[in-house]
Amino acid sequence: MTVQHSVLELIGHTPMLRAQRLDTGRCELFLKLENMNPGGSIKDRIGVSMIEGAEKAGKIKPGTTLVEGTAGNTGLGLALVAQAKGYKLILVVPDKMSREKIFNLKAMGAEVVLTRSDVAKGHPEYYQDMAARIAKETPGAYFINQFGNPDNPRAHIETTGPEILEQMDGRVDAIVVGCGSSGTMTGLSQFFAKASPATEIVLADPVGSVLAQYINEGTLSKKTASWMVEGIGEDFLPTISDFSHVKKAYAISDKESFLTARELLAKEGVLGGSSTGTLLAAALRWCREQSAPKRVVTLVCDTGNKYLSKLYNDYWMLDNGFLEREPHGDLRDLLLRQFAKRDTVVVGPHELLITAYNRMKLYDVSQLPVVDGDKLVGIVDESDVLMHVHVDQARFRDAVEVAMIRDVQKLDVHASVESLLPVFERGHVAVVMDGDAFLGLITRIDLLNWLRRKVD
Repeated sequence: MTVQHSVLELIGHTPMLRAQRLDTGRCELFLKLENMNPGGSIKDRIGVSMIEGAEKAGKIKPGTTLVEGTAGNTGLGLALVAQAKGYKLILVVPDKMSREKIFNLKAMGAEVVLTRSDVAKGHPEYYQDMAARIAKETPGAYFINQFGNPDNPRAHIETTGPEILEQMDGRVDAIVVGCGSSGTMTGLSQFFAKASPATEIVLADPVGSVLAQYINEGTLSKKTASWMVEGIGEDFLPTISDFSHVKKAYAISDKESFLTARELLAKEGVLGGSSTGTLLAAALRWCREQSAPKRVVTLVCDTGNKYLSKLYNDYWMLDNGFLEREPHGDLRDLLLRQFAKRDTVVVGPHELLITAYNRMKLYDVSQLPVVDGDKLVGIVDESDVLMHVHVDQARFRDAVEVAMIRDVQKLDVHASVESLLPVFERGHVAVVMDGDAFLGLITRIDLLNWLRRKVD
């Protein structure tokens, strides 16, 4: 163990972990823990490779503004290197990126431009096309272009591949990878084609991406659907991609990806991100199909710390239909936070208004049921608090009961879904009761989520 003098020296040389509790059939499954890189993902490797490659080629110099479009962790890897080297960085990111990633990028000094995630390459708001345009319009800017930059796969030819082969004592039957910009897939497949030709390269791809069909059928269709897994899957073939060594691909749904990532944490104690779930799900499928023992490697692409508000949030998973809920056939099916399970965020009548305000901020809600014991006695929302304290901020110390609404309109649990609409039209939240028992609140977004799940 030696002292390092730059965070960039910590990139790479990540551990390899043998899975112990996952059902891998007759195979041994090994996990390359790329979440242990300082920026939390495998993309740290290409961040330093692409920026230092541009420096060596004389394409950038101190003061250059770097611009890139990123749907995953490349932005974080670039931000890490740009911060260490003193470059300004502008990143164009699709609006499906997790809040944690965006907060992380901004904290590291990157300028973040959000754009649409529901448009394809060629559309002016497609993240890569927008990034190229910003670079062209910004004096002295350099477009990194991870999708066409040969220093992207080079990072894996020179570092990731050799590390894997050394850690596995030269014995690797298969490697399961994902493909976004295609740097990891291209670099590893080219390295192993020379260093270990018998090693099979397997692609894990989100349902909706065109890549699995291209590998398995040799055809390239238009994107059929969007997906929520971040950082992998495409609707075109990146310029630097080399699929010639990939013979098999698995299309993995968002639900299977997220549940598999959660299984990895529950069984192996490894906190991986959404794309890790996709790769692991494909690796487990491949392993279970084998009739003879094999040694298989896949990647924990990034840390799950960036997805705590998404796949590791039960409410988000329920909202999106990825966790099953017991059907009741009444308004309970629309309740996200049920009071009986102590999931509903509430406040007591004798608690302070400052407590109610802080609770609203913490849980990102605009109203709270006021509950005394198990009895609903009122509702307090942000407008009630505002009207009570705006003339005298000291009134934040008043009890909730002095500002709450006591005359609460309630809906019986067996009322129709249509009965929610008049409540919402009056600007209220629906208070659902079963006789005298308070069950929970239904908001507009709860209804929208329920309607969307019915479509799915």
